Amino acid sequence: MKFREIPTAALVLGVNVTDHDLTFRGLSDVLQDNITPYVALLEAKDCPGIKNLMQKLMGQLMNCDIDVDSLEDEDCVQVSQNRIRCSMSSLISWYESIKKKTDSETPSKKRNSSSRYWQSPPVVVIFKDMESFTTKVLQDFIVISSQHIHELPLVLIFGIATSPMIIHRLLPHSVSSLLCIELFQSLSCKEHLSTIIDKLLLTSRFPFKLGAKVLQVLINIFLYHDFSVQNFIKGFQLCIVEHFYSQPLSVLCCQVADIKKRTYSLSHDQCENIRRLPSFRRYVEKQESGKQVALLTNDSFLKEETAKLLEDLHVYHENYVSILRCLHVFTSSLPKYPLGKQIRELHCACLENRVWETEEYESSLQLARMLNKTDLVNMLQQCVEILMSSSGREFDKTAEKLKEFLTQFQNLEAEASQERDVSVSSQKELQKKTDLYHLQKTLLEMKESRRSKKLTKFEMLRFEVVDYIDSLVRKYLVPAEDRTLHEIVYFNTASVLRGHLNAAPRTALHTALNNPHWYLKNQALKCDGGGISNKAPDICIVYKLHLECGRLINLVDWLEAFSTVVMAAEEPNADAASSDQVDDTIQRSTEDFSASEE
Repeated sequence: MKFREIPTAALVLGVNVTDHDLTFRGLSDVLQDNITPYVALLEAKDCPGIKNLMQKLMGQLMNCDIDVDSLEDEDCVQVSQNRIRCSMSSLISWYESIKKKTDSETPSKKRNSSSRYWQSPPVVVIFKDMESFTTKVLQDFIVISSQHIHELPLVLIFGIATSPMIIHRLLPHSVSSLLCIELFQSLSCKEHLSTIIDKLLLTSRFPFKLGAKVLQVLINIFLYHDFSVQNFIKGFQLCIVEHFYSQPLSVLCCQVADIKKRTYSLSHDQCENIRRLPSFRRYVEKQESGKQVALLTNDSFLKEETAKLLEDLHVYHENYVSILRCLHVFTSSLPKYPLGKQIRELHCACLENRVWETEEYESSLQLARMLNKTDLVNMLQQCVEILMSSSGREFDKTAEKLKEFLTQFQNLEAEASQERDVSVSSQKELQKKTDLYHLQKTLLEMKESRRSKKLTKFEMLRFEVVDYIDSLVRKYLVPAEDRTLHEIVYFNTASVLRGHLNAAPRTALHTALNNPHWYLKNQALKCDGGGISNKAPDICIVYKLHLECGRLINLVDWLEAFSTVVMAAEEPNADAASSDQVDDTIQRSTEDFSASEE
């Protein structure tokens, strides 16, 4: 790094801008805890000019509250300048005074501070959204800072949403050459999403689960709307709130250790709620008549059976996750990814219906039956590791079976080497001198033998492996909706979630203006039969009258109708001042209404 170069980190975060604020605040906290206490986080909206930038920077470093928005007021500017001279020289003076104060501390305090921070802690300036900063502000700040870099240990961090090339587009070479840039690339937002799904949904640690349609709504909003991991988490939290608020039996959505305790404490009404569940009704219909009567009439027997079913549901989740990961090992490397490349796609497909009945699954099996030996052995080894690390109780024999397949593949190698020796000797026989007749006869015999050739041992073993994986899929990847009492732990109301997250601005605006009681929950605003309450906000009255008049609206009639509604509760002999007040009110309401339409 040259003498005047400023150490700079270019942090490429991607287009999920809504998550950047959380990322930079976390980065700022980490730097303040371990590297330096002097960290400033700047945004383009607060720094339209170099003067605003310096004031914001010094205000954050010195813990001074400077109102940048009020800088147009000359008195306020004078006060701010008297309090702090916002220049690089004053910033350097402040840093030197802080450094001297730190050096003059007692040895014990100095030892404690040095254990956390560097001996000469740098001043870190984070530009949260570099693309939004004006070129002149960035150029001026970099040029000024480079002239004082030997006095002020400055470190810059540029937050970039698009491409690192934006640095060279915003800054000319004479300015960018003053920066010693190190590029840092964050993980893509899709990888963050996969991690969240893996840690929250594809685990048996948490009893709460998302149904196929609900999960698809959250993923679609993420992929086609904002790429925001933070919003995905908020949507997941909303699902939890909705499930535990709307499902009376959500009290049973708990850890396995608490199932019996909570089940045996159910009231009679809660037992009736269990009997009303569609999945439980299907379960009762499959039982013998004596057990059906006990399930429908005996609460104690119902509680015992419910506890067993919930424990079975937990075991189902453990087995489901392990086999899902094994299936993903096979399908994620197939050409064109019939069942998807990401495990979340495979998870949605398995939740939605019986995956083995889909065309994508059939094509995946056909492709798996053409895998080469190396890939197949690697996949089997990964599956063995997954099953050995699984908490499922039924996979010891399954893992042993897969190990047997691996042993058989190893034995095939020895046999294959012997067959290669035989084929080499036969080739040597062909290379011997012979007449044309015997040569043609030998070639025809070889051609016929190839045509009527049976499957090799490797091909037969490969078919056996794929068929065994298929049997595991059919046994353990049954859709959750086929399991009894799935309503207790699965949130499936996608329409409610879509109504909360997929906002329709025009619909919401119409509802607010046409029926203010919907949002305000004020009984005085409640009207039946399309009436208009004079207690409603003025803009709501104007809007409802506008709906009655239609497109060809008469302003005089509109005004008269508004006056009639507003003055309905007043005395008949209302004075002229009240009429003037109504005129002013409708004028303001009309302006607000026009603005809302725009």
